Formats: sequence, C-alpha cells, structure tokens
Amino acid sequence: MTDSEAQLEEQKAKLRQEALARREAVPQADRADAAKMAADAFLEGVPLHSDQSVALYWPIRDEIDCKPLLTRLMDSGQKVALPVVTGEDEPLELRLWEDGQPLYPSGFGTLAPAETAPIITPDIVVIPLLAFDKLGTRLGYGKGYYDRTLGALGKKPLLVGYAFSAQELDFIPRLDPALPLDLLVTETGLRRFEGA
Repeated sequence: MTDSEAQLEEQKAKLRQEALARREAVPQADRADAAKMAADAFLEGVPLHSDQSVALYWPIRDEIDCKPLLTRLMDSGQKVALPVVTGEDEPLELRLWEDGQPLYPSGFGTLAPAETAPIITPDIVVIPLLAFDKLGTRLGYGKGYYDRTLGALGKKPLLVGYAFSAQELDFIPRLDPALPLDLLVTETGLRRFEGA
C-alpha cells in the first residue's frame, strides 16, 4: 500500500466513524416512516421495467430498512435477488429470491435465499451504505464486497444508493475501483448523479 493509499484509508476510517454516528442519530421513532417514504421514492422515480431484476439487501445494524421496498417489489412480481457472502475476498453471489421460498441466515445478521437459488446478474443494484456525497460517491463498511461484485458482473447495472438523508457528508474521497452511484434514494426523495 502506498503512502497516499494509506492516508486515504485513514481518512475514510474517520469518515466511517462520523457516518456511523450520523446514522445512529436518526431517531428510532422516525425510522419506519423514513423506510416507507424511501420505498415510495424508489418506486416513483427509479426507471424499472417488469422484466428487469433488482438486487437488494437484508438490512443490518441501523441501516435504513429496505424491507418495505423488498415486499412491494416481490408483491408486484418483480425479480429480486439478495446478496450472499461466500468468502472474505470474494464477490457477493446475488441469488434470486422466488416467491414463497424461505430465507436463511447468511452471516453478518443478514438473510438470503437457499444455496440452490439461481444466481443472477441484476439490472439494478440497491446498495446499502454508511455515507454518500453530492457527487454520488458512496462510503461502505470498507470490506469491498460491492466493489468486487460490481467489477465481476458482465454488465454495469444501475447503481442505487439507499440511505437516510442524514448520512450525507460534504465529500468522500474516491479511488478506483469504487463506482459512483447513478441514483440515491432517501426518505426525502430521489437524487440523480451525472450520467444517470
């Protein structure tokens, strides 16, 4: 690791602490309403066709709850995938969750479809994050799972960040291979970034 990469990682570690504090500060009483408003904003603003597939996530810790969106997409017959960690330095497997199929614990407090569920390449990837900035840069937990996964896909999906509006930071440094977000959805609405 070069000195500049080490400095960047140190800077991002400080930003992660700030971002976690901001997310934790979102009042519990507001979280369920925020999750419903974010789902509404997604469904009203994200271009989505019935034949497209969407990769979501099972929320952990105090992430914005995307289950209202997940439920509405499943109820509408949309193809939905959930991520599965297969190894520390491996890309995520995005497994199709078919209607009526159970979910199983898959580490980190998440749930996922069975190992026999089909692995798909989604058209849209909804990404959990710790923070975002006005340029569409996202700050994750630092393990690189989504960067590896997006790099391994055969095509670039539409990247949609999903967060509380309180998670916005002024600036997040970006190094390759971190891809910027195309869209961001919060309880306050949808934001498009350049090129989306």
